[in-house]
Amino acid sequence: MTSTSPPPGLARFNALEESAALAVLHEACASTTWAKHLLAARPYATADDLYAAGDAAMAELTAADLDEAMAGHPPIGRPQPGDPTSAREQRGMAGASEELKAQMLELNLAYQEKFGHVFLICATGRTGEEMRDAVRERLANAPEQEREIVRTELGKINRIRLVRLVENGVDG
Repeated sequence: MTSTSPPPGLARFNALEESAALAVLHEACASTTWAKHLLAARPYATADDLYAAGDAAMAELTAADLDEAMAGHPPIGRPQPGDPTSAREQRGMAGASEELKAQMLELNLAYQEKFGHVFLICATGRTGEEMRDAVRERLANAPEQEREIVRTELGKINRIRLVRLVENGVDG
């Protein structure tokens, strides 16, 4: 591999048919607008080019696009059955006590009632207690402030998922 060749996972992504590439991007982020933005910029010469495109697309998402993206995320503490991505990302809740799980359920419901959407946080590497504390803290935010925090957290999640795509390829 020369310095001008993209990493193998990125090369496989670049070579996918449009519909297959769109499906792969939709796995990373449920926003169709975000996925189409990244699709339109293919092929990517480097992983950093892909990550920059992801960041730029995230910055441009409308409120409706953010709602669509958030709809693809299960509540913290309740990963989608059979979804290894949400289970991996929410690993910090896997061994949580029943008390902590009950607290998260209550806090998730309070958050959703206040903001009208799921509590979204980049859960990778966080403990259940850290996520509980974060939702408690964020419940005090104004809706506009929370919307921008959600955009930032979603960007972090998307970046982690794009890194996995580059490192593991479209089958990883």
